[in-house]
Amino acid sequence: MHPVSLTGTRAAGPLGYHSWALFEWARNPYVILVTIYIFAPYFTTTVAPNPVEGQSLLGFNNTISGLIIALTAPFLGAIADRRGRRKPWIVAFVSIMVPAAYLLWWSLPGGGGIGIAATLALMVVVSIAFEYSAVFHNAMLPSIAPVTKVGVISGYALAYGNIAGLLLMVFVLYAFALPGTTEWSFIPEAPLFGLDQSTSQQDRIVAPLAAVWMLLFTVPLMLFTPDGKDASGSVRSAVRDGLRSVWETVQRLRHYQNMALYLFSRMIFNDGMVGVLIFGGVYAAGTFGWDTTTMLILGIISSFSAAVGAIIGGWLDDAVGSRKAVLIAIGGTAGLLAVGVNIQPHMILFIPYDNSEPVWSSPYFSTLPELLFFLNNQLFAMFITVGFASSRTMMARIAPPSMMTQFFGLYALSGTATAFLAPLLVGTFTRYFDSQRAGYSSLIILLTVGFCMMFFVREEQAIAHIDS
Repeated sequence: MHPVSLTGTRAAGPLGYHSWALFEWARNPYVILVTIYIFAPYFTTTVAPNPVEGQSLLGFNNTISGLIIALTAPFLGAIADRRGRRKPWIVAFVSIMVPAAYLLWWSLPGGGGIGIAATLALMVVVSIAFEYSAVFHNAMLPSIAPVTKVGVISGYALAYGNIAGLLLMVFVLYAFALPGTTEWSFIPEAPLFGLDQSTSQQDRIVAPLAAVWMLLFTVPLMLFTPDGKDASGSVRSAVRDGLRSVWETVQRLRHYQNMALYLFSRMIFNDGMVGVLIFGGVYAAGTFGWDTTTMLILGIISSFSAAVGAIIGGWLDDAVGSRKAVLIAIGGTAGLLAVGVNIQPHMILFIPYDNSEPVWSSPYFSTLPELLFFLNNQLFAMFITVGFASSRTMMARIAPPSMMTQFFGLYALSGTATAFLAPLLVGTFTRYFDSQRAGYSSLIILLTVGFCMMFFVREEQAIAHIDS
C-alpha cells in the first residue's frame, strides 16, 4: 500500500521528497554566503561609505522587500492553488534569482562598478524572488510527504541547506580567503583562479558562486518531485479567482482564528530568530574583534550545528508534535540569547573575568569568553533551525489541504510583514543605551512575546470554510 500525504493523495517516494528537500540545498547558500556571513558585511564595510551607512541602507532594503512580499505573496499563493502546479512558478523565480545574484560580482569597493543603488536593487530582487519561491516550495510539502514523515522531511530540507552552505564556506575559506595569509602547507599560496584579494574578489565571488549552485541543484526538484496537475480554465480566471479567494479568506478570518493566532505568533518569534541570525555576527565581531577568517570559521561550524539541529528537530517534531517543538525552539533561543549577551571579553555571566591568556593553542576562539560564546552560538544554530523547520511543519499540519498554497502565502507574509521590527528594535535600543549589548538583548522581547502566544495555538487541521 502506498503511503498517503497530508492532503489525502498518494505521497511521493524517497527520490521525490529528497529532491524536494534538495531545493533548500540549492537556495540556502545564497542566504548564508551573501546575506549573513560574507557579501553583506563586505557591502557595509567596503562598498558603502561607512559601516553605519551600510547597515542603514541594508535595513531600508529589507523593509522594501518585506513590504512587497507582504502585499503580494498571499495572492500568488491563492492563484497557484487555482492552477494546481507549483514547479513552473519555482522555475520562474529561480530564473530571476540566478542572474540577479550573479551580477553582484560587479559591486566594487567604494561604490564602484554597478554602484551602491544597483547593488541594493539587485539584492531586493533576489530577496523577493527568494521568498516567492519559498511560498510554492513549502506548499508542495503536504502533498509529497508521507503523513508520518512530514517533520523529518522538513528537517532534511533545512539540514541539506545548511550542509550546502557549510561546504561552500569551506571552499571559499580554502580557495580565496586563507591563501596568502597563512603558512599552512595545505593552503594554496595564492587565491585560486587568479582572484585578486586587493579588490575584495574573495568576498564578491560568493554571489556568482551561489547563483551557479542554485541553478545546478534546482534540477532534481524539477525532474523527480511530483507536482500537481494543471487545473482547467485560463490563467486570467485563475488570477481573478485567486484574488477573490484571498479577499474571502480575510473576510472569514474568524473561522480560521487558530491559524490567524499561529501566523501572528510566528510573525513575532520568527522576526526574533531572524534578528539573532542577522545581528549575531555583527555583535560577535564588534564585541570580540573577530576578523573575516574567524567569522567564516564561525559560520562553517555553525552551519554544521544547524544541520544537526534540523535532523534533531525533524525527529522531535514527529515525536512530540510541531507545537511543542516550536515552543522548545523559541524558549531555547531566548535562554541562549540571555546567556550569550552576558559573555564579554572581561565578564562571564556577570562575573568579572580579567584573564586574557589563551586556553588552547588555536589562534581562533582562544580565550575562555570567546570559546564559551562560540559554543553558545552552536546551540543557537541548533535551536533556531528546529524553530524554522517545525514552524513550517506546523503550517502544513493545520492549513486546509485545498488552500495550502494560499495559506503558505500568508505564512510567507507572517515571516516578512514585520521584517523591519527586529532591526528597528536593535537599532533603537543600541542608540538609546549606547550599547551593542543592549541592542542585541532587545530581541528577547520578540522571542518572549511569540513564546507566550504559542501557548494558545492548537495543533489541529482547519477545514476550508464554504459559504452556504
